[in-house]
Amino acid sequence: MAEWSFPAEPGSVRTARALVREALWDWGLDSVLDVTVLLVSELVTNSLRYTDGPIGVRLVLLSHGGLLVEVSDPLPDPPRERTAAPDDEGGRGIQLVACSSRRWGTRRGKSGKTVWFELSLAG
Repeated sequence: MAEWSFPAEPGSVRTARALVREALWDWGLDSVLDVTVLLVSELVTNSLRYTDGPIGVRLVLLSHGGLLVEVSDPLPDPPRERTAAPDDEGGRGIQLVACSSRRWGTRRGKSGKTVWFELSLAG
């Protein structure tokens, strides 16, 4: 497991990407490195747009051959999945998570919410 907490500031997205990339590289998970970094970047960016509190990122290797990734922030409301129009500049982050992961979801906690996704590590 690896976990970090970041301040709600723009540079945190870059730092989160770098730390996730480094952890996955160290674990030998090259096959999911790019998609994991992309989805973490989307979720941390989402959190930055709507919160001013700390943003948590956690990676967990699952015993059944999966990788669980969680991004948490202090807001209790889950992100809304919406269909972006072809000329919209945003609104595709959660769709990207849904399409790129084995499964995903959200849960509320005592201090906010967590958006999570799971990737398969099986070849």
